[in-house]
Amino acid sequence: MVRRENRPTFDKYSFPDMIRHIEPHQFLKLSSREVVIDVRSPGEFMQGHVPGAVNIPLFDDQERGVVGTLYVQSGKDNAILKGLDIALPKTDLFIEAIQKTGRSRAEIMVHCWRGGLRSTLMAEVFSKAGYDVSLVTGGYKAFRHCVREGLASPARIMVLGGFTGSGKTDLLKVIASRGEQVLDLEELASHKGSVFGALGQPAQPTNEQFENNLYARWAELDHSRVIWMEDESRMIGRVTLPDPVVSHLANGTMISVDLNLDSRVSRLVKEYAGFDKQLLRDAVLRIGDRLGGARAQEAIASIDGERFDEVAFITLSYYDKAYLFSVNRRKNQNVHPVTISGEDIEADASKIIDFAYKCL
Repeated sequence: MVRRENRPTFDKYSFPDMIRHIEPHQFLKLSSREVVIDVRSPGEFMQGHVPGAVNIPLFDDQERGVVGTLYVQSGKDNAILKGLDIALPKTDLFIEAIQKTGRSRAEIMVHCWRGGLRSTLMAEVFSKAGYDVSLVTGGYKAFRHCVREGLASPARIMVLGGFTGSGKTDLLKVIASRGEQVLDLEELASHKGSVFGALGQPAQPTNEQFENNLYARWAELDHSRVIWMEDESRMIGRVTLPDPVVSHLANGTMISVDLNLDSRVSRLVKEYAGFDKQLLRDAVLRIGDRLGGARAQEAIASIDGERFDEVAFITLSYYDKAYLFSVNRRKNQNVHPVTISGEDIEADASKIIDFAYKCL
């Protein structure tokens, strides 16, 4: 049991007057000029955090477990006092942690899970060290509410669809270079969507972090202007699109690019043939049941024989059927086909943009 002799009570703990309070929806706007300090444990931070935040944990994962157990077994006051015993000897380390980030700005925003005692204590430490400190009302939990609510906000969505291998991602990059607003879901997911989509990509974020990063980009866009997105299934690799984004894709205007099969095969060979053969085999086996045993083995034999065009033909037989099934389910969506040459991406992008605005 933690002794309470000469210890203050915290039932009426008040925030220092010099510490400001900000609402969670101000997080991202202010983070461009203020450092966001997340004082939750490293495990909480890794699961998901405000994009750009710095983790300076009041407790490490083990210490958080100790305090949490004490809270359940002995009550709030004893848990608070134990937390103070753990945290107060580390105050110099907390200041050093900010200095080691290389951030020279004196203005910082501090938050924990609910905007409770963890962030309050750390805010006081930083304030006494000379920093201009803001506390985020409701903490990270409130920010997550903003994420879900914000992604549902109305927007003018243009969806770029088309069969696998049509070069949609590259087309969107050119479209973005023309001043159009593009939300690149695959870039945010670190995955290109197909069974081969993880090849050459960094590790995917957690689902929670994917949503946070998506919201950060979404909040930067002007929703009165058109926002372009690539047509995606609900799952992009191991992350799941939030329901509001799925709804945006389903209800937006779709431009479905049509590129001939030979060109699509060539694109896929150029993109994936250079990867390790075992990675390609593993990818084929993940859709082996849907390809059919014989076709899957044929694809693997083609990998071994470096007949990569045959691999592409075989896998496209599956993906083309899946795409047609997806499009056919969108009976209420405006779908407009546009044939592209695949030979001049700049010309193809211009054609798509011109056609898209005629459809609005």
